[in-house]
Amino acid sequence: MPTISPAGTPTPDPEPHRHRQVAESFGNDAERYDRARPRYPQAMVDRIVAACPGPDVLDVGCGTGIEARQFQAAGCKVLGVEPDPRMADFARHSGVEAEVATFEAWDPVGRDFDAVIAGMAWHWVDPVAGAVKAAQVLRPGGRWAAFWNVSQLPPGLDEAIATVCQRVMPDGPFDFKGMMKNAVDMYQLMFDKVADGIRAGGGFGETEQWRFDWEHPCTRDELLDLLPTQGAFTRLPPDTLAEVLEGVGAAVDAIGGSFTMRYATVVVTAVRTTTA
Repeated sequence: MPTISPAGTPTPDPEPHRHRQVAESFGNDAERYDRARPRYPQAMVDRIVAACPGPDVLDVGCGTGIEARQFQAAGCKVLGVEPDPRMADFARHSGVEAEVATFEAWDPVGRDFDAVIAGMAWHWVDPVAGAVKAAQVLRPGGRWAAFWNVSQLPPGLDEAIATVCQRVMPDGPFDFKGMMKNAVDMYQLMFDKVADGIRAGGGFGETEQWRFDWEHPCTRDELLDLLPTQGAFTRLPPDTLAEVLEGVGAAVDAIGGSFTMRYATVVVTAVRTTTA
């Protein structure tokens, strides 16, 4: 349920990259993560590839390799960098070359790239240090592109699920009802922060935002598979998570067992200038 903020907090955290315990919790069930997380629209992949000067791509926070495999299918040669060894191992077994490190600490060993991408991951990177590192490893004219899938549940279902989460986790630091509304507007604060980091790091032209709207028919089982991969739920005790899933399942059953999830995939991107 990506309407929840990336840091798993009720409002976009100004420094989510400092929450390493959340950032490195997704590997608890890498197989589920890879199975349940939505892919990215092909139109987005095609536009980024067309806007790059060549096929060499560095995928920051590659996770299990979801976007890396999509870019490979589009003809790119992809190297992933991933701080969680469990996620990196899954990526390798799925056909993606991956090195274990945070992006800030990663040693490129003289390698450079035509593109630096990050799918649902750049908010875990220090915004200024990450921008400086991206400029260092990009060839002149290379493209940096970070992107996020932002979902919106149907009206009524969002309130029902928020009520379940608030009931089961009353003492948690989450305003679930607030998080379920105006997801793109909430994320926009984070997109602006990311763009500020790129400007502060230097070496890039002006940032742009590209948006791709799409829909996905979602079943009860798909939603229950997706939910435990979200930052607000990855570290819940099993009994608490089971109670959340039971309540969410009942809410979906009440509207017929399936629904249409609306997505906005937003790309924040900039081009490496010829001089730093």
